[in-house]
Amino acid sequence: MASRAQEQTLLGLCDGELDSNRHRSSFLTNKVGGHPDWLPGISRQSPRCGRCGAPLAHVVQVYCPLEASPYHRNLHLFACPGAACSGRSDCWTVLRSQCLEERTASRPAPAQEAPPAATEWCDTADDWGVEEEEEEEKDGWGGGVEEDSHGQEETTAPEEKAGEVDVSSRLQDLNLGASREDAPVLRPFFISVAEESDLCGERDDLRHAQQLLREYESREGVAVGELEGGCEEKYEKTSARHGDAVFSRFMKKISLCPQQILRYCRGGKPLFVSEPPPAAAASLASAACGRCGGSRTFELQLMPALVSLLRRTDGGEAELEFGTVLVYTCTDSCWTAGSGAAVEELCFVQTDPDQQLFK
Repeated sequence: MASRAQEQTLLGLCDGELDSNRHRSSFLTNKVGGHPDWLPGISRQSPRCGRCGAPLAHVVQVYCPLEASPYHRNLHLFACPGAACSGRSDCWTVLRSQCLEERTASRPAPAQEAPPAATEWCDTADDWGVEEEEEEEKDGWGGGVEEDSHGQEETTAPEEKAGEVDVSSRLQDLNLGASREDAPVLRPFFISVAEESDLCGERDDLRHAQQLLREYESREGVAVGELEGGCEEKYEKTSARHGDAVFSRFMKKISLCPQQILRYCRGGKPLFVSEPPPAAAASLASAACGRCGGSRTFELQLMPALVSLLRRTDGGEAELEFGTVLVYTCTDSCWTAGSGAAVEELCFVQTDPDQQLFK
């Protein structure tokens, strides 16, 4: 059942660095980089590049439970930081993992001492019909679980389950810590959220201010210049050089919030940076879930502003360049209770047309 959260576009924004000395992230944390925080019972995977075989770096973690679902749900995106692999779909991997909510009756804190906006996705939760007492269960992109599922958790033995989760997590750290270190680690940042629709009022205010500025310049005979943020006209001029209607639409759309690093709209329409080749478009339209064989649907995409944040913790460069990375997931979000293996979903990478101007 689609939730109101799934019928609108949510924008992910960088919300400060995740300092491991001050913050402890969990599967509830939405973040860029760092190590992936796997759900309890999910075996940790270290995916490798489909082109060069190198271990992939963890790029983004999103906590995105679905409305009326009894599962916690995460998406983890990984990419090869090698320059030769940049911009290739086969050098990216997206893994979906789920866990019954009743297994985590005693839940870890999303992030200790974290900035409030970093993991409180639903600042406007009341607009989505979320009750105050359920707000903690719905701090992800896509909503949360039904009230009866939450009530069922209360009847479980929290001390026993908390112990199981803690032991499981520690064992995974011991067994797989070494392989985890093989992959380069990107500097971690919190991701906060804003509804795209909320930004429309801000743009209207800016346009009004720009009009007042032009009137003042005309009246006083001076040139003050454009107000900061008036980027739509700039993007339209840029797109005219390309002569690409798809790119023009992309740039005009993101001019509403140029700093967005992620767009989330499960079941919505992706925002392509360029017209996909006919074969690729047909493949995306007919892509089937590798686990159940059912259809896939668009869920989220990474945006160009993310590229500048992708820096390795060891000081080296993560040579990741892209225009956008689109993620398609199983429409039914198929899962077997008790499964310990994440499901691989579909990534489609488009390069930035502007990159061709510098080659």
